Amino acid sequence: MRRYAVAGIPTSPDLEAFVDTVAREFERDDFERVDSVDDADFVLNMVDGANPKAFRRKSRGTYSASFYELPSEPVDVLKESYPMLVRTLANVVLLRVPRVGVWFTTMERGTYRVSEDPAEIYERLAPLATSKLVIDNEWIPDLEPELWDGDESTADIGAAGRRMGDLDLLPAPFPVHEFLNERDLRHVMRLYSVGGLSYGNLSARKDETRFWMSASGVDKTQLEVPGRDILMVKDYDEPNAKIVLSVPPGVEPRRVSVDAIEHWMIYQAHPDVGAILHVHAWMEGIAATDVNYPCGTQELAETVADLVAKEPDPAHAVIGLRNHGITATGDSLSEILDRIESSILRQVPMT
Repeated sequence: MRRYAVAGIPTSPDLEAFVDTVAREFERDDFERVDSVDDADFVLNMVDGANPKAFRRKSRGTYSASFYELPSEPVDVLKESYPMLVRTLANVVLLRVPRVGVWFTTMERGTYRVSEDPAEIYERLAPLATSKLVIDNEWIPDLEPELWDGDESTADIGAAGRRMGDLDLLPAPFPVHEFLNERDLRHVMRLYSVGGLSYGNLSARKDETRFWMSASGVDKTQLEVPGRDILMVKDYDEPNAKIVLSVPPGVEPRRVSVDAIEHWMIYQAHPDVGAILHVHAWMEGIAATDVNYPCGTQELAETVADLVAKEPDPAHAVIGLRNHGITATGDSLSEILDRIESSILRQVPMT
């Protein structure tokens, strides 16, 4: 049975009552309430907007939603809530303005408004609460010596990253260190093996089963060192939910992008796909996911891979990820950028 917990100290009886109505929706969907966050799969964390506190999760597989209240709608909800997301170490933040609505803010820098209906709140949280996270990595120092300095594919990835910057397709990495104290920053890095938040990812096929992919939390305009900035994905260990990487000796590897599982599934299903690009932008008239699954989950990967398979030409497809961005396939990253550049919209519609 899936388990959830309620944490934090409510700033008002009204906020406590609201979170309790959402909690009851979890129980209607067969979640069991537990007292300790250490035993929970999902945590509803009530925080003070003026002095937000995180609960210290022990497992990266524990998801959390932070709830806080304001008396009126802020001028810029994203600017108000995104630092709260980082400070409380949450996967999503819910800002409630009583009798006005609830604003969700996600790690992908999206924000959207829904009603105060607890059933609707749960419907939006359910994909996060019920999905399987695939972000663990296994690093094996078996990369062929001739690839230690990269190849044509890594050069293409580096060039595409710089071009994405020139096209303004890379939002500035969020300065996590400005919002977390040293203790919490170490906690984030230990849980997720990243030193910052960055957006978008790129990959290029190496051979029948392997592909190069950008690392997590790096500046995509400076993808230079194989094994550190660009990693070779060689396998997916499904029983242990791990992405397996080949790395050169003597290089301290980073974690591969959380979307590696999505790229893995697309490459395995479509041998003609030579490269995959993911950006937090949009295009009109494209097929898109209906459910807002979080990055790095098997459910999002399977949904996107299924939509790619349904396209007339899966090897040259563009799929929308609801409230998130697009994933595009092609012969190479330069071919993908040539194809989509004139149609790209920098703002992702939020629904």
